[in-house]
Amino acid sequence: MAASFSTIAARRFCYGLKPRETPPSDINALMLQLQKGSKSVPRFPREGALGRRETLGRLVSVRTVEARAAQDGRPNPGLRQETQREAERLLRRDALSRVAQAVYSENGFFERLASFWVNHFAINATKTYEMRLLAPLFEAEAIRPNLAGNFGDLLKAAVLHPAMLIYLDQASSVGPQSPVAERSGGTLNQSLAQELLEVHSLGDQAEFTAADVNGAALILTGLSLDLRSLEVSNRPGRAEPGAHVLLGKSYSDRARNGSDHLEMLADLANHPATARHICNKLVRHFISEEVNPDMLSGMIGRWQATGGNLTEVYRAMLEHPAAFAPEASKVMAPFEFVVSALRAFDVKGGEFDALVNADDDRDGDDVPPPDGKVPPRRKPGVARLLTLQSLRRMGQPVWEPPSPAGFPDDAASWLMPGHLAERVAWARMAVRLLASDVAPLALLDTVLADLASAQTRELVSAAPSKVHGLTMVLASPQFNRR
Repeated sequence: MAASFSTIAARRFCYGLKPRETPPSDINALMLQLQKGSKSVPRFPREGALGRRETLGRLVSVRTVEARAAQDGRPNPGLRQETQREAERLLRRDALSRVAQAVYSENGFFERLASFWVNHFAINATKTYEMRLLAPLFEAEAIRPNLAGNFGDLLKAAVLHPAMLIYLDQASSVGPQSPVAERSGGTLNQSLAQELLEVHSLGDQAEFTAADVNGAALILTGLSLDLRSLEVSNRPGRAEPGAHVLLGKSYSDRARNGSDHLEMLADLANHPATARHICNKLVRHFISEEVNPDMLSGMIGRWQATGGNLTEVYRAMLEHPAAFAPEASKVMAPFEFVVSALRAFDVKGGEFDALVNADDDRDGDDVPPPDGKVPPRRKPGVARLLTLQSLRRMGQPVWEPPSPAGFPDDAASWLMPGHLAERVAWARMAVRLLASDVAPLALLDTVLADLASAQTRELVSAAPSKVHGLTMVLASPQFNRR
């Protein structure tokens, strides 16, 4: 029997099936999830976006005072370590909330897209203590409010967010012939320009040169960040004077008030190579690594017809027959695997929140400190064992991609023996902790529904024990592919 639309939709475009949750019945139901998700407030940052900005401002002020005291011969390393521990604690809570957001949201398509775009505009929370506070804010402020809108708005929000400017060292970039460089030195940093062209917009298959990267870097000079207020502004004294060329176009802002970089971002968002790069990446993420050329063409056409309206691009993807082909060729990434399993176990929100709150008083090793020594740490609680620590062992720690290119999105990266062994170990642990009252065949019916093959059902039925049967469901190829 062929799998139903609802089963494929829930597993391929959302975070799987969940008891007592109605799966999407048609494309409009998926698009409704997108609309609802766009209006929802995420569980992170824990104190809200405004509260997080206030928290960061407070910690920056404390560190500034400590740094000045150290310069005067009165260092206070304990104060510095305390701000470090607070930043780590907040990141840990937010990362747990990030998992809970995906587990408990009824807007699975929106949540999957949020994960896609966070990985596309990748930043790493462990670069500095400020980034521990900014990574959750970046997703909440730049990604989620814009992922259903125009790509140009999403590109601008992500590239110009304080988290991106810190992560790619743009805040320290100075034009070589700018007044600041001539007076006190400073160098041009091309990191943001490189990732902007190669990852965020045109793609690494597009035709651009080292001179284009340099031109983009010069156009971006002048961008400045006040860490205490998180205000991004243009400082003409740091900007490289004159006109700068990117892809054959000259950008010249005579007043040097910074509008040239906004024009550049708009041009990159509207470039044909950007449409192809993003649409290709969406297909490879949701459907298959073997991109259907007809689907890709339809998505690019919708992009061009709507000026990069992402909602319409997603709809074009879903409307193609290949979107709901029965073959499940994509391997779940670790985050998808853990979230889908937790949903299947139907862990109640209050129970998970209680586990998170119980963890909050413990110091854990989920986030390695970038500097300084910290006191001995206690063992983490159940919530972290099932989520943050397991995701780290599987190779996908929350908000910690290995590079600006993000986590890999191909089957080979997640099918390595070590990663597969971690999935089996996680399944055994989760079964012991969460599934005491769940029957193996009931779990199979929950997670695979009409997708479960007769062979899988027979193997689960013949398992020597309940624990073995439940573990087999989560370790089965059918569960791990979407």
